[in-house]
Formats: sequence, structure tokens, C-alpha cells
Amino acid sequence: MMGLGQGVSGIRLANWRTWPARAARSWRRSLQFRTIVVTLALSLFALLISSFYMSLTIGNDLFQSRVSQVQQDSARAIEAAQSILDSSSDQGRGSTQELMGAAREEIARTSSSTMIAGYRSPGQEPSPTGPQDFENVRLKDVVSDELRGLVQDNPDEQWWQSVSLTTADGGRVPGIVVGSQITLPEGSRWEIYIGFDLTDTEQTLLFVQRTLFVGGLTLLLLVGAVAWVIVRLVANPVRVAAETSEQLARGDLEVRIPVKGEDELATLARSFNGMADSLQSQIKELADLSQVQQRFVSDVSHELRTPLTTMRLAGDVLYDQRADFPPATARTAELLHTQTQRFELLLADLLEISRYDAGSVQLELEPHSLVHLAEDSIDGMASLAEQKGSDVRLVAPGGYSDVEIDPRRIRRVVRNLLGNAIEHGEGKPIVITVDSNEQAVALSVRDYGHGMTDEDALRVFDRFWRADPSRKRTIGGTGLGLAIALEDAQLHGGSLELWSRVGAGSCFRLTLPRVLGGEVTLSPIPLPPVDADPEPDDIDPAGSTNAEQPDNARENGVGV
Repeated sequence: MMGLGQGVSGIRLANWRTWPARAARSWRRSLQFRTIVVTLALSLFALLISSFYMSLTIGNDLFQSRVSQVQQDSARAIEAAQSILDSSSDQGRGSTQELMGAAREEIARTSSSTMIAGYRSPGQEPSPTGPQDFENVRLKDVVSDELRGLVQDNPDEQWWQSVSLTTADGGRVPGIVVGSQITLPEGSRWEIYIGFDLTDTEQTLLFVQRTLFVGGLTLLLLVGAVAWVIVRLVANPVRVAAETSEQLARGDLEVRIPVKGEDELATLARSFNGMADSLQSQIKELADLSQVQQRFVSDVSHELRTPLTTMRLAGDVLYDQRADFPPATARTAELLHTQTQRFELLLADLLEISRYDAGSVQLELEPHSLVHLAEDSIDGMASLAEQKGSDVRLVAPGGYSDVEIDPRRIRRVVRNLLGNAIEHGEGKPIVITVDSNEQAVALSVRDYGHGMTDEDALRVFDRFWRADPSRKRTIGGTGLGLAIALEDAQLHGGSLELWSRVGAGSCFRLTLPRVLGGEVTLSPIPLPPVDADPEPDDIDPAGSTNAEQPDNARENGVGV
């Protein structure tokens, strides 16, 4: 049971700690939540400002009213006490002590306060038989010297001071002390101070503040409820529109927004539905056109195979007998043979592209080593590399273990990359690197030719695009090789990326997951390459370089 209790406490603590993250996520994702929070925050700010102002104003008014009231009560009490003293002087009866006692009783009765203190004014000789200074216990050490000085200097005026009075239980409550002077029949002057308790005024102010707080809290809840209802009326159609847009973006072209009423939201729904109808119609037209296009390319390619085979066989016969022909006829036979081969390659590429467009490509997976596949490609392109004067080198720290790939397609990718490197390498060394990690295997083809600009690198995988159409090509080419290579890489769940810089050459990197459908977060081979800015003389036979990698090398990398 103890373990269960601790587990529940841990869950509650975890929930308490994660609520800021949940609130932040709701703030980012929910328009309704964000609107209600902003409305409540602004309403709370307005209520705080107004409540503070009202509380301060009401408190000042209550205090000023109470001050005016106690001044009036004190003035009445002093006037009544002075009347008693004056009348007793005219009648000539009573001792001064008795007269002071009668005056105190009249002051207490008229002012409704028992907190009274009296002091003989300075400079007057006290009489042994006359009245003595007196003060209520609650006024002890309350009357300040400043207040007494004002009363002494202005005998005909009334002065007051805000003080703190003690209670029977030792507490402190706000109060007011009013001071003035009276004159006894024998001519002595006395300072009379009357204390007034403001507990009732403080309680009234606290009641008003509590009322303001409760009323403000109730008003805030009402504002929140109203905001929730209004935002829900507006946010629900927006949420429906957002969900419908997501479904439309995922390819569900039949989804529509329900239209209710004739307000602005209904107009928005009708406009959205009209846009969806138009988009669906256009997509259908484009799909139909694409299918017609794919069928046309496929049909034409298939129909051309038979006459092309006949032409190739006839051309091969003429090409084999070209030594018996006159020079002009022999040259014609050579041209016919070359162009027929190029036409056959173009036809094969067109058929492959049409299969990709139609979505009918299927992988024929086999366990195969990427290193062995690279070796086969190097051997197959050795004569072309020797003809161009390029030294092709293989650096393989890893990649020897078998992975599930379609060898025919990956071999075609490698041969295409190597052929491009030989074609554009300007006779400089070409380095093929193969490596692997826990997630993927990768192969890069690095040449040190003239390279490409950033604009050319962005278009290098486009169909039928060439960086320099006027450049003479040794191995022909259809302009579809890199486009097909990219499709082959993506079909395996991998990627084909390019880094290139003018004057420094180019580097293509093919990255494939070890398991089809696996996630690849880091390629085994860096791009840009470690020798992003080498000089040809700095390249050693192993394919490494002594040049340092520039700080900005990765900025010019182009990934597809």
C-alpha cells in the first residue's frame, strides 16, 4: 500500500509539472483557448484597475465623511462644555473641579465618545485645589506633540490627527483625535482632545472591498463564459474548415464543409467548397492527361522497340563491314551505330520514367554488398576512365556487409554517377567512397573537375536538363540519368544528394537504409566532403587530402 501511495503521488507530481507544457501546447494549437485566455487576461486587468480605483475612491470618501462627522461632534461637544463653564461663572457657584467634571460628562454625552483627555495649557500655574490633567487610557501616548503645538498656537481653531488606537485585547484600530481649547471661569485654558474609533468605517470599507472582489470575480467568470460561447460559435466553423483543408491536402477530394445559414461563415464555406470543386476538377483533368501522356510514352516506346531492333541489327552489320566501305560510307556506318545505341538508351530511359510516373515500379530485393557493386561498376567503366585519363580510386572503410537492395537499380545509379564524374572530371582523380553505420550504408562519387554553380546544382536532377548542352559528351547521354537515379534512391527509401563548387569539383552521395523503410538520421559519409577545397596535388593515392575543410563548405552543399 505504501508503494501504491507513493506511485499515485508521483503521478500527481508529474502531472503538476507538465501542465505548463500542456498549456503552452494548447496556446499554440487552439485558437479558442488562446482567445479565451486573452479575453480573461484583459478583463482581469480592467477589473483590477477599476476595482482599485473604486476601492480607493470609496475609502477616501468614507474617511473624509467620518472626519467631517467627528469634527462636527467635537465642535458641538466643546461648545456645550464651554456653555456649562460660562453659565456657572455667571451664577458663581461650584468649584473648578466640579465644573471640569461636568464639562467632561457633557463632552462625552454630546460627542458619544469616552476617549477624552485634558491638559492645562503651558505657562499657567496649576492650582492645588483646581482640576488636574486627565486622559483616557486609550489616548495614552497617542496625542502627538505636533497636534498639541497646533492646538496651543491656535486656541480658537479645531485640529485633528489620524492615529492608531489600542483595543481591550491589545490590538490596534484606526482612529481620529480632535483637539481644541476651553476656558475655565478663573481664566485658565485647557486643551481638550477627543478620540473617535474608526472601526465601523474600516468594516464598511472591508465590506465594500469584499463586495467588489466577489462582484469582479463573478463578472470575470461571466465574461469567460460569454467569450467561450462566442468563440465556440466562431471557432467551430474555423476548426471544421481547418480539418476539411487537411483532409483535402491528404488527397480526399470529396470532402466538403457543411453550409449552414447565410452569414459570413456560410459564405466562407460556400467559397471553400467551390474552390474544392474547381481543384478536384482540375486535378482530375491533370490526372487524365497524365495517364494519357504515360500511356502515349509507354505505347510509343514499345512500338519503337521492333523497328529499333531491326535498325540496330542492320546497323551492326554495316558497322562490322565498315572497313570494306569508302571512307564517307564507313563514317556514316559509325554514326549510324553510335546514334542507334544512343536511341536505344533513350528509349530504355523513357520506358523507365514512364513506369515511375505510372507507379508500377517494383523492387527486386537481394542481399548485396555495396562495396562489391562499386568494384563491378569501376571495372565496367575502366576503359572510359583510361580514355579520359582519370584515375578512379575506391576507399571503403565500411559497407562490406550485405544489405537488401535492388542490385540492378543501384548498379545503374553508381554507373551513372561514375560516368558523369569521368565525363566532367577533366582527367583528374575520381574517388569513390563507401562506408556504413548502424542505420545506413552510403556511397559517394567525388570528382575534381570544373564543378557547378549553385543554380546548376539545383537543377541537376531535372529531366532532360544539362549544365552545358553544347559540351561534347563521350558517352552520349539522354538527360534522364540523374532523374532516374534519384527515383531509384527514393524507391529504396534513401536519398541522393549533391555538393558542388566551381573550381573544386562535385560530390554525389547516395545514402540507403540498412533495412527497407528504416529511418536514417545521419549518413555515414559527410557532405560537403572533407576535402571540399583541395588542390589536385594535395590528393594522395588513398583518396584523402592534406587540405583543410573550409568553414563555409557546407553552405554550398545542395541536397535533393
